[in-house]
Amino acid sequence: MPIPDWRKSSYCQEGEACLHVASQARTVLLTESADPDHAVLSTTPTTLDALIQSLKPGRVPFPIG
Repeated sequence: MPIPDWRKSSYCQEGEACLHVASQARTVLLTESADPDHAVLSTTPTTLDALIQSLKPGRVPFPIG
């Protein structure tokens, strides 16, 4: 398996925990720089896009009540 080409989020501030993203085949890999266990989550591009769209300002991703 090739080594992922990790990219740091553009929202990351110096010295803070940062989200890192890489892709392999049809999979998106996510990890967080402050995680001492270096856990890696994997998902599909479609699922990640759905998550990002649901978190955009003005949207309520889950029913409240």
